[in-house]
Amino acid sequence: MSVRGCLVLLSLLVALACARPPAALRGDYPRTTVAEAVADAGGRREVRWGGELVATTPTGDRTCFEVVERPLDRAARPRGTDETSGRFLACAAGFYDPALWAPGREMTVVGRLDGTQTGAVGGATYRFPRVDAEAVHLWPIRDPYARTWPAIGIGIGGGSRGVGGGLGIGF
Repeated sequence: MSVRGCLVLLSLLVALACARPPAALRGDYPRTTVAEAVADAGGRREVRWGGELVATTPTGDRTCFEVVERPLDRAARPRGTDETSGRFLACAAGFYDPALWAPGREMTVVGRLDGTQTGAVGGATYRFPRVDAEAVHLWPIRDPYARTWPAIGIGIGGGSRGVGGGLGIGF
């Protein structure tokens, strides 16, 4: 195998190794959509859902989050897509500061479904599936200029003193 082939293979292995969920989010969870959870409001299935925060509401000894669901990537982080199966509510023990857990931030929760709750989205009545969250994870704000895949490039350039070239791998 050539040097270039080895570098490509190495960069792909590193990228795959980095795609692991945080410890609290690891595990195998059934693929249950928000719509399925609303239809089967009595089920206590375990879920791992994530998405974009809409609201964070601390109440007493718990904090509840309203989230627009997004599909998760291999690391259990919500993907940057407009795809969604709806909204859900997740409530976790403890105080989570709404200034940090702010609208637009991405989060992932692990917990058990706990029925539904009727609320409002704009002026419309909406049935939210509720998650009794055992773990919640707030993701770092995405760098809009960061690449999500390894970048490999080959370049040849010339100058007044000769020809140069190079191979670069970026993450």
